Amino acid sequence: MLSDAHHFVRPADAAERAYLESLIREDFDRCHPGETLEDIKRRAAFSKEDRRLYQDWMAVAAMRAQALAATERSAAACLPAAA
Repeated sequence: MLSDAHHFVRPADAAERAYLESLIREDFDRCHPGETLEDIKRRAAFSKEDRRLYQDWMAVAAMRAQALAATERSAAACLPAAA
């Protein structure tokens, strides 16, 4: 389980939150048929279990974003220098 009461993802703004959610939405929908990420977000305001579930998914999103950024940096390093 990924949740820790003291460590969870805090997106800087709505754009970052939307980006992170886009990285997990398809998998979330597949793992939770009949529910949406928005359902969990809405219930997280009053349900500790849903809040932790959302935090776990956002942690996955943050790891995916970090891996994508590393891949992009590696690809950029392989490009020939501009003349």
